[in-house]
Amino acid sequence: MSINLAVDVNDLKTSLEWGQPALTIVDVRDRSTYNHSRITGAISIPLNDLESRAQTSLHRERRIYIYGENDSQAAQAVRTLQFLGFTAVAELTGGLQAWKSIGGATEGVDN
Repeated sequence: MSINLAVDVNDLKTSLEWGQPALTIVDVRDRSTYNHSRITGAISIPLNDLESRAQTSLHRERRIYIYGENDSQAAQAVRTLQFLGFTAVAELTGGLQAWKSIGGATEGVDN
């Protein structure tokens, strides 16, 4: 199963609103940035740790949505996971800022 390499935040929001299971949101920014503000439910796996932690932290059966500091960081994370054999991986275009702009739920110390 393969999904688009990039998805719009509205598509993710719709999936969450419909209660679609079997998806994981991964924030690849550094841990302190993640702690300040993140998409509600996102897990933190900093880009530098992604290759070493992916096999034990992520489920291959789930769709994985990735965002980072910018789209190029997220795209790098997508490529890393694809290299490791994950097929249902997509970059969340625009990341946290785009998510906030559509009123997506966030959590963290800045919220």
